[in-house]
Amino acid sequence: MRVTRGNVNRKRHKKVLKITKGFKGGRGNFFRAAMQAMMRALKRAYTDRRLKKRDFRGLWIQRINAASNEQNISYSKLIGALKKSNIALNRKMLAEIAANDPNAFAKIVETAKVAVAK
Repeated sequence: MRVTRGNVNRKRHKKVLKITKGFKGGRGNFFRAAMQAMMRALKRAYTDRRLKKRDFRGLWIQRINAASNEQNISYSKLIGALKKSNIALNRKMLAEIAANDPNAFAKIVETAKVAVAK
């Protein structure tokens, strides 16, 4: 007599096919292809959650650089000046201020410049 593993196998298959619902071609319908697609998708999701942090930091740096160049100071000199003047703003907040409130960003730059000049 052979063992078909009825319920256990069906539940496992349904779980995988539910996750891969909407995938292109047989990757959403056939268990073997769906299993491979699911494993790859989960692996990439894990990796990309970490890459997302790098990507956003790079974006914030670009925005701060563009705004600081308008104030006639380079990005690296601005960050150095902020550290010396004990202005504790992270790059995310600096980028937000630079994009939405240029006057406030100009004041922050001026404060940093004055602190370094002393």
